[in-house]
Amino acid sequence: MSISMYQASVPVFVRMLKNLDAILSKAQVHAEAKKIASGVLPATRLIADMLPLSKQIQIATDHAKGAPARLARTELPKYEDNEQTIDELKARIAKTIAFLETFKPEQIDGSEDAEIAFKLGSHDLQFKGIDYLLGFAMPNFYFHVVTAYDILRANGVDIGKRDFIG
Repeated sequence: MSISMYQASVPVFVRMLKNLDAILSKAQVHAEAKKIASGVLPATRLIADMLPLSKQIQIATDHAKGAPARLARTELPKYEDNEQTIDELKARIAKTIAFLETFKPEQIDGSEDAEIAFKLGSHDLQFKGIDYLLGFAMPNFYFHVVTAYDILRANGVDIGKRDFIG
């Protein structure tokens, strides 16, 4: 039995984004209980030279929406990257999930050998579909979701592995 490119992408992204949304809900409860202003946690970093929580979530959602769109050769939606509160971050996650749920397996399956090329900063990137999904998009997505989790955990939000895994 083989796994499809669709199965390896869209349902995985959706599940993890729903878990991230639930983690943010716990962060919101924590912030309210501790009387932490709405913009503090989204601006928090693990360490000075790392990106803040808001940027971790922005990048995670960019990979989640980018991978299926590129594999399916569809328009990649652009977001403004201006979220400053947990509510705004949760809205971004919801918008990303809604976008992901528009994909059908037949749009993505069979894209293993598709040529995926795009610019990231000053770098021109080129991949085969399977290498892009499994070697670039998924690792980057998980890195930023884990970092968002770690920022919240380090700031006292009562979350654990079960919250991350779902």
